[in-house]
Amino acid sequence: MRQPPGRRAGFQDGNARIIAPEAARKAKKEAGWLRYPGRSRPWRAVDRAASTHRIVCATFTGVRDPREALRLHRWDLTPAEGRDLQQTWRSRVGRRGSLPARRLHFVAGADLAFDLHGQSGVAIAGVVLFSYPDWQEIESAAACCPLTFPYVPGLLSFREIPAILAALGGLRRAPDLIFCDGQGYAHPRRFGLASHLGVLLDLPTIGCAKSRLIGEHAEPGRERGCWSPLLHQGERIGAALRTRAGSRPMYISIGHGLSLERAIALTLEAGEPAGRSRVPRPTQRADRFVARIKRERMPAAE
Repeated sequence: MRQPPGRRAGFQDGNARIIAPEAARKAKKEAGWLRYPGRSRPWRAVDRAASTHRIVCATFTGVRDPREALRLHRWDLTPAEGRDLQQTWRSRVGRRGSLPARRLHFVAGADLAFDLHGQSGVAIAGVVLFSYPDWQEIESAAACCPLTFPYVPGLLSFREIPAILAALGGLRRAPDLIFCDGQGYAHPRRFGLASHLGVLLDLPTIGCAKSRLIGEHAEPGRERGCWSPLLHQGERIGAALRTRAGSRPMYISIGHGLSLERAIALTLEAGEPAGRSRVPRPTQRADRFVARIKRERMPAAE
């Protein structure tokens, strides 16, 4: 059963289970909605009467349901078809927007780990949700899904997003922004994981990577907050951002729905207290979360 807000949620093993629309309507009548006062938007409802962990779809406001997002294109693609889709969908990326603080109430970080035991392996996706602007961790959810797409550099979103969407489906509150551990616009076809996820959900996202995929940049200043444009073929595709004084830069890029300058500002806001890590809080906590779940899975996998 789901735990109260502020505590870590459990996770589902195997394929994420999403209830059909008719079952969701029935559960809505029987269980009622889990609504939260004030700023939150409905994202999920929990069937309290069920003996097992079941998530049913709530009504979305301004955000696309993860189940609907998963149906927007095929996932059984060849690498060539995946590249073609990226070239086509790149025009859908929103590269402007201030994303004002009044629209930010919940911010999520998403990350993955992989268990490669067995024939195809499993993607373990974790999402950690924070309140904004106080950055208090309030909820987390995870999902384990079989890997169905091969490891191909530049096409990782096709391998990872189904598990991320399944994990997002376990949250009880809709995030207003997602930090992704990976590239967004700073991608050979300008459609990395953060952009792909943001377009699917029609939700602002930020690509926050520890290493550079493409592009060149001057060394930013040594102080926290200094940044240099990341350039590729004459285009600014992201920024090399110093998130902690003297540390290696993080590579920040637009995912979807906001400007690069706003993405940089929000990344700095999301920094760990007292500069304990160069990795912003949302993705760092998501990384720890999936690492813990992977450790818990290992005896069962063996």
